[in-house]
Amino acid sequence: MSRGLTIGEFAQLTQLSIRTLRRYHESGLLEPASVDPASGYRYYTAEQIPTAQVIHRLRELDMPLADVAELLATEDAAQRADLVGRHLRRLEEELARTRAAVASLRRLLRPADDGLDVELRPVPAQTVAAVEGVVDHHDVVPWYGEAMAELDAAVAGLPPLGAPGGRYANELFTGGRGTVLVYRPVADPPARGRVRPVHLPAAELAVAVHAGPHDDIQVTYGRLGAWVVDHALTVDGPVHETYLVGPRDTPAPAAWRTEIGWPVFRLASSP
Repeated sequence: MSRGLTIGEFAQLTQLSIRTLRRYHESGLLEPASVDPASGYRYYTAEQIPTAQVIHRLRELDMPLADVAELLATEDAAQRADLVGRHLRRLEEELARTRAAVASLRRLLRPADDGLDVELRPVPAQTVAAVEGVVDHHDVVPWYGEAMAELDAAVAGLPPLGAPGGRYANELFTGGRGTVLVYRPVADPPARGRVRPVHLPAAELAVAVHAGPHDDIQVTYGRLGAWVVDHALTVDGPVHETYLVGPRDTPAPAAWRTEIGWPVFRLASSP
């Protein structure tokens, strides 16, 4: 009786290398149908060909070995779909980060010739509805989304007094963790859940507007920072952002407008 396909024959039929098949065996993903105890030769069956090809496709998509093993171990179609869906979402997030990095790099390598329009502006004190927390830098985006959703629900029906905004402590950038405050200016700010009235003190800001999505907002931050240094100013306090036009206003990222405000004061030696 035939002992099955040798590893070389199986490699030909699946278009996988012998080295790859050995790795799949060692990791427990695809064990041979039998192994000769005397020679150690591996033998496979034709029924294992589709499994080998599925593993190969999943690994081409960089699915972790543990997830591949879990997918192969279940016969539940819904669970398999969930595992694949979760991995695809991770790939989409990685692709979005890659695109953002490329967009930022292109702007850095080919900076705009036009000068940055910066305004020195006094901002009066105001009391706003706000959510505040200490956040890791890599968690800012999801934290912001949850906080803004809570704010929107809390102030629904109240007259708005301006665009939503945020305050980002210097430690968030220098140490990777710091205080973040997001707010909506409304009449009679409520106290509900994490939402509470917060008094924002008056400030002097160097203000510039970033046009478009936030993929390359760091470039605008850098240009504004250079302007501050060139004009003998220094930063004093958290970075201010005001979301003049954003995703809740239009689904077109090119139309988004984010105002960046750096609290500043003139150095004693400046004119």
